[in-house]
Amino acid sequence: MYIFLAFLMVPLIEIGLFIQVGGAIGLWPTLAIVVLTAVLGTALVRSQGRLALGQMRNSFQTLSDPAEPLAHGAMILFAGALLLTPGFFTDAIGFALLMPPVRIAVYRYISKRVTVAQFQMGSGSMHGQRQGQGHGQGHPHGSPSAGSGDIIDGDFEEVTPKQPRKTPSGWVEGPK
Repeated sequence: MYIFLAFLMVPLIEIGLFIQVGGAIGLWPTLAIVVLTAVLGTALVRSQGRLALGQMRNSFQTLSDPAEPLAHGAMILFAGALLLTPGFFTDAIGFALLMPPVRIAVYRYISKRVTVAQFQMGSGSMHGQRQGQGHGQGHPHGSPSAGSGDIIDGDFEEVTPKQPRKTPSGWVEGPK
């Protein structure tokens, strides 16, 4: 229901604002503002995006919770889409989302309403897979301990290629 209202109200608000601003300053200055905000917004999205990407890399390197940097990156991406959409209302929301204090407030608001059931980084235990179950025949020395990190258990199968085709594929005929 909220999405339907947004798709209904946002274009109506934009049309109203275009009429008001265009009537006050004229057509060409109005169009120049729309183009200028798109160009300025793109530059700001790039710089804020680089900062968010750096924060995300840092959280992955330190094995800390990447939820906040990921949320900031998603909000910056959404801000970029809003800034490229012609209009004053969408530009205002887009520029607001590019401000870190606004993104922090939005993240805190959303994080209070979202419950994370489980979060795990790094190697975990192999629940439900005992020796002889799963994809392979199990670890040769018993089940590997959780967090061993140095041992990667895997299976392989040698595949011999079939005889090469004389035509490029089964759909077309080769050279005659």
